[in-house]
Amino acid sequence: MTDYRNPPIPEGINVHPQHPLKEFFWMLAAVGIALTVAIALLIALANYLVTFVPFEMEQRLAQHMEVNYFQPGDAPPTPALIYLQSLGHSLAQAQQAPHPIRIHLLDSDDINAFATLGGHIFISRGLLEVMPNENALAMVLAHEIAHISHRDPIIATGRGLTVALAIMSLTGVGDGAMAHQLASQFSLVTQLSFSRSAEAAADLRALETLRQYYGHTLGADALFNYLVAEQGRGNALAEQPLLALLNSHPLHADRIATINAFTGSNHNGQGQLTPLPANWLAPRTD
Repeated sequence: MTDYRNPPIPEGINVHPQHPLKEFFWMLAAVGIALTVAIALLIALANYLVTFVPFEMEQRLAQHMEVNYFQPGDAPPTPALIYLQSLGHSLAQAQQAPHPIRIHLLDSDDINAFATLGGHIFISRGLLEVMPNENALAMVLAHEIAHISHRDPIIATGRGLTVALAIMSLTGVGDGAMAHQLASQFSLVTQLSFSRSAEAAADLRALETLRQYYGHTLGADALFNYLVAEQGRGNALAEQPLLALLNSHPLHADRIATINAFTGSNHNGQGQLTPLPANWLAPRTD
């Protein structure tokens, strides 16, 4: 008769040789990588699809987003704003811009200018106060007009909404004011930041615009030279090197090199600078 016996059970048979936290972190890393790839693919798809959005729809979208927060209201236009709008329209015609633009003047000391949805361009008073001539101002305006021509604001908005939707899906934020606010804030932030390639393309198109409008690109680097000089003096208005590397805009030195290369290759650096109108920027009242 066969003798049946239970064999001795090895010690730790029910214990996995690896620490459970190690498996958890591996699974967490795999999920994180999968989510990152999925979001990247969604962003790439959104960047492509939003270019087919009609500009008229983009204008209507701008009316329902935080772009209106920056608008100064229905105050009567100042001589500075009238001049900016006239110069902007002339540059848009020289650039053969396919979409209408509207320029807004921000009463801010910041040195800043940016393009947003619907053809809106915002320029701060602080930027205008450091402009040495019209050519330097035209470079900034033509650059922002190029962003609108290239549909960069709607592309950035699509990227922001994609990220916002992904975050809402992960955090469980559904319909309601919180979801609307989150989507609006993400889209607003991304409207104000474009990729390095978009900035470089806008620079090149702006240079072409200046050559078409003035016959040369003299003065196109004036603002960047000013900011680099301020940075050398340690002024907080200029970009710091570390922040510049993390910024979506190209470094000022790189942009000056691009302008110099364009000017040298096209032999269009000779010409006369156009002065700004006398008393066009009213003095501050405060």
